[in-house]
Amino acid sequence: MTVETKLSVSQDYVHSFSQEKGEPEWFTKLRVDAFQKADELPMPRPDKTRITTWNFTQFAKHSVESEVYSSLEALPETVRSLIELENESKNLYIQHNQTSAFLSISDDLKAKGVIFTDIITAIKEHSELVQKYFMQEAVKINEHKLTALHAALMNGGVFLYIPKNVEISEPVQTVYVHDHDDAPLFNHVLVVADDNSSVTIVENYVSTNEKANGIVNIITELVANSGAKISYGAVDTLAEGVTTYVNRRGFAKRDAHIEWALGMMNDGNTISDNTTKLVGDGSFAHSKTVVVGRGKQTQNFTTQITHFGKNTEGFILKHGVMKDAASSIFNGIGKIEHGATKSNAEQESRVLMLSEKARGDANPMLLIDEDDVMAGHAASVGRVDPVQLYYLMSRGISRKEAERLIIHGFLAPVVNEMPIEGVKKQLTEVIERKVK
Repeated sequence: MTVETKLSVSQDYVHSFSQEKGEPEWFTKLRVDAFQKADELPMPRPDKTRITTWNFTQFAKHSVESEVYSSLEALPETVRSLIELENESKNLYIQHNQTSAFLSISDDLKAKGVIFTDIITAIKEHSELVQKYFMQEAVKINEHKLTALHAALMNGGVFLYIPKNVEISEPVQTVYVHDHDDAPLFNHVLVVADDNSSVTIVENYVSTNEKANGIVNIITELVANSGAKISYGAVDTLAEGVTTYVNRRGFAKRDAHIEWALGMMNDGNTISDNTTKLVGDGSFAHSKTVVVGRGKQTQNFTTQITHFGKNTEGFILKHGVMKDAASSIFNGIGKIEHGATKSNAEQESRVLMLSEKARGDANPMLLIDEDDVMAGHAASVGRVDPVQLYYLMSRGISRKEAERLIIHGFLAPVVNEMPIEGVKKQLTEVIERKVK
């Protein structure tokens, strides 16, 4: 049965929502134009995953007000454990469903001209800067129905701008708390690192309920200008029953670096697009993704690095564990365009299946349109190695504990890349819970 994709709101609603938020005229027009496109554009077609029965467009309410947090002590324990409470100069944004619930930025970063605020405030107070980058380079509004719908109905997210030559040594953290079934989350994260700047940003999507019935549409845009470096870590732990479309894109200019470390731990059906465009000569991208699927969930993960500039380097590493009747598609694409000489595209995708009904499909692809380049790929899908099991069990370790150790070792290359200890601990605990 195909789910109805008719939109839940009208064009008049989109216009009035924007005006109620006090957004500038250009953004109101952008929303209305995007809504018109959403009504006409087709749904995305992820490779080997049928999504015609998934609900991405029907919801009870578009906008809700949730409780703000007067202090970090008021946070749910599952959220507090992610934050380094003893760090007095923390740079932290917390969003409760669609409500901006807590914001802290150090005086040092303010003095350096760093902008860190919720996306709606940024559109109003830093209009020209947001307009320059919002869905202009990394993601386009008219790619398909879900990107257009996102632009029209965006109701949360954050904006982070790092001026030229500013290096932020401490990680910037964002946490999105989801506990409301009725309202969808259309979250937009826009990070702009200007020339020769650097930043590490870590975000968490957390459901405080075990089960929910929600829609989440996330777009993250990382723009690294010349010589800039962005390190981005994320752990997604949205509940069973939440259907998620997440599109994380990077746009790297000359000599810029973008690094991704993604822990995809949702319990609901998920489509993920993680694409980085290496536009400038000498630019670099490294994308690491770890996935654990369980129950009957279906997931599709596409990671792509496209080389446009000369002497660019792109590395993709994806490790997934499937159990119960979960199934996942892992598409890795290294694409070298004509003219991107001396570039290097490497990738590795590995899937470990823990039960007879679990399914994993690793599809490495190299699309090369240039001669003077380097490229390679590796992929494997299989069960836990019996030789490794035998080795551990011969030393007195139980079979269950041996499997646990093998799984953690299998996923460690991504887990160890998380730059905040609380987040790294959370990811480890989620993996432990999901594979036991």
